[in-house]
Amino acid sequence: MAFGLNICNCLQNGINHRKVGVHGIRIEFINEKGSKRTATYLPEVAKEQGWDHIQTIDSLLRKGGYKAPITNEFRKTIKLTRYRSEKMTMSYTEYLAHRQHHHFQNGIGHPLPPYNHYS
Repeated sequence: MAFGLNICNCLQNGINHRKVGVHGIRIEFINEKGSKRTATYLPEVAKEQGWDHIQTIDSLLRKGGYKAPITNEFRKTIKLTRYRSEKMTMSYTEYLAHRQHHHFQNGIGHPLPPYNHYS
């Protein structure tokens, strides 16, 4: 078993120029009922799907619950935030070792019991 974690950084508002596979995006918009909605994709999503910028935005709108027809005029109303993220992966054994190490560093001084989600 392995765990994956994405750490997001370098948020930039109002940036419409992004590199597919490098930048993740978060959008904020007002839906057809007048409610504020948001949706985000990590950097690798658009690249894995083979989407360009418009296809990514349209997919995010649908992900965020927008049901009306998507027009160029509506796309111009979206607040877009661009970010980068770093993907880290570790095995379950590495996670346990890391968890144990930080437990001792925090001065607790006794070993953590193994994590068992069945107990």
